[in-house]
Amino acid sequence: MKSRDEIAQALAASGYIADADLATAISLMQLLRRPLLLEGEAGVGKTEVAKALAKVRATELIRLQCYEGLDQSSALYEWNYQRQLLAIQAHRGTESIEDQIFSEKYLLERPLLAAIRRPQAPVLLIDEVDRADDEFEAFLLELLSDFQVSIPELGTIPAITIPHVVLTSNGTRELSDALRRRCLYHYVDYPDVDRETRIILARVAGASPSLSLQIARMVEGVRKEELRKVPGVAETLDWAAALVGLDVRDLHDAPETVYDTLICLLKTHEDRARVTQEVTQRLLGKVA
Repeated sequence: MKSRDEIAQALAASGYIADADLATAISLMQLLRRPLLLEGEAGVGKTEVAKALAKVRATELIRLQCYEGLDQSSALYEWNYQRQLLAIQAHRGTESIEDQIFSEKYLLERPLLAAIRRPQAPVLLIDEVDRADDEFEAFLLELLSDFQVSIPELGTIPAITIPHVVLTSNGTRELSDALRRRCLYHYVDYPDVDRETRIILARVAGASPSLSLQIARMVEGVRKEELRKVPGVAETLDWAAALVGLDVRDLHDAPETVYDTLICLLKTHEDRARVTQEVTQRLLGKVA
C-alpha cells in the first residue's frame, strides 16, 4: 500500500476520511520511513490519524501522551525497584548482584522503548509533543534520527523494527528546528463541508446523506462565530449522534432541538451564551 489513492481508500475503510494532502504525507512517511508531524488545532483529528493507520496496517498502536514535566524514565524505561530490592535481600553479600539487578529481567518498558522492540513494527503515537518541555524534545532526537536509545546500565539498544511514528502538536509552543528537520510535516485543518459530511456518514450510524450535509453546513457556520473554543470533529460526531438518536431527520423541522443540542458543540459558558436562539436561527437559515 504505497499510492496516495490506496492509502486514502484504506483509511476510509477504517473510518478515517483523509484529504489528498494527508494521504500523500502518509505515503511519503512510509516510503521514506520518516516520522510524520501533524500540527493543527485541538479536535481536528490528528490523534485519529495514528489510530486509523494502526488499523490499516493491522499493527499495535503504542501511545505516549506528552505533558509538562514528562521525563525520560516515564517515556523510555524504568527499573523494577521492588523486584531489585527483593533480589538484593535474597542475595545479600553476593558480589555480582549489581550486574544481575540491572539486567533485562528487571527492566520495565515504557512507550518509546516498547515501540522499537516489537517484532512487528507498531505505530508510535507521540501525542501533543508541544506540551512536553524543551529538554524532553531534545531527548527525542536520538530516537527519531537513529531509532535507537541509550540506557546507561545496558548501553545502546537499536530498534528491532522501525516503528511508524506520528507526532501531534496543537501549536501551544514553537517546536525546535531540529525536531522539525527529522519529520515530514502536515497541517491538519478543520474539514470542509464535503469531507465533514463524509466523516459523519462513515462514523454515525443512521445519519442520512441529507442530514449529514445539513449538520456539516451548520457546524461550518458555528465555527465562523467568535468562539472561545471552536468545535472539532469529535464534537460534530457527538452532535450528529445526538440528533440521530432524537430522530431528527431535517434540521429545519426541529429548530428547538437544534438549539438545545448545541451543547454537544459548545463547551464553554461564553460560547453557549454567544450562540443564542437568534444566532442559531440565523445560521440555520443559511443551511440548505
